[in-house]
Amino acid sequence: MYAIIGAGIGGLTTALAFEKLNIPYHLYEKAEDINAIGAGIWLAPNALKVYEWLGILDQVKNAGNSIDRITIATADLQTLTDSKQDEAKEEYGYSTVAIHRAELQKVLANNVASSNISWGKGLKSYTETKEGVELQFLDATTTIANYLIGADGINSVVRKQLFPKSKIRYSGQTCWRGVTNFKLPEDYNHRGIEMWGKQTRFGISKLSADKTSWFAVAKSKPFLTDNKETLKEDLLKEYKKYANVVTDLIANTNIDAILRNDIIDLKPIKKWHTNRVCLLGDAGHATTPNMGQGGAQAIEDAYFLSKIIATNTTDSPFKEFQKVRYKKVNSIVNQSWITGKVAHLGFGSKIRNMVFKNLPKSLIDKKMHFVYRLDNE
Repeated sequence: MYAIIGAGIGGLTTALAFEKLNIPYHLYEKAEDINAIGAGIWLAPNALKVYEWLGILDQVKNAGNSIDRITIATADLQTLTDSKQDEAKEEYGYSTVAIHRAELQKVLANNVASSNISWGKGLKSYTETKEGVELQFLDATTTIANYLIGADGINSVVRKQLFPKSKIRYSGQTCWRGVTNFKLPEDYNHRGIEMWGKQTRFGISKLSADKTSWFAVAKSKPFLTDNKETLKEDLLKEYKKYANVVTDLIANTNIDAILRNDIIDLKPIKKWHTNRVCLLGDAGHATTPNMGQGGAQAIEDAYFLSKIIATNTTDSPFKEFQKVRYKKVNSIVNQSWITGKVAHLGFGSKIRNMVFKNLPKSLIDKKMHFVYRLDNE
């Protein structure tokens, strides 16, 4: 029996993969239910291929919106790179899907056997022995499992006990995310856009027929909070030099639908596991969101871990899992960190824009295929 901690995207996808391959498991989540508050997420072809394998791709696509063109532009919408996803569609069968995190979690949870999920069950600690793992929960109950999968996010309780010296890194940037029913021009229906200013960014993607997701990134000290009475005014002032669509989106978003989070990641750790405990997704390799691959890499983790366990011929499935996944994951973590720094250049922004405007298509495609292919293909 595998105990999975965390009913986020990684944990729920792992549960579905275990069900498909008849691997016994039980999923524990500290929240009482799926949190409807949140923002959008992109699912690139590598993630969608896993959901096709799980038989839920149509459900995911119906709950989201296809992104067939990805543009990086200046603050006033002058194009730097413009990637139509025709090649991705031809190679992988689909392009990217933008979806609200809560909608994705609903699709996943609705496909997991309800008897295999315990909501309102937060992990306090665990004890690993030669025979198994004892889980101690916040409600003072305990249970025994053969193995423990920590899929409980960047602030993982499992990781903090397993590797107490692991460190979360602050990027020097904070992010406001919003979801609104403001109607975008038709050109934005299936297009993801990220605009780069001087030490600021703004991104837009439509999530469904009546919902649009946006994010605004700026340099900031960590752990600051907003005054809701002045937040919109402050954001409108910060992004006043951006294209009109930016200020329209901010102005037409309910204040309670704007969330602030510092942009952080997990400083890469050399090991994700012990004999009976393994980290997955953000718990083991949280990345900044600059490449749109945080959720996708957790989804890939679920795919490969389940297959390795199902066909395991050794006593070290977790060791094999890390061997398969480590190189790609660390590359994405590092590339995403660097991308965030480049996107926020101040004095060097003109040089940055010139370089990106002249990037050869072959280089962009090479990077795309590295990310979109599942490992070992």
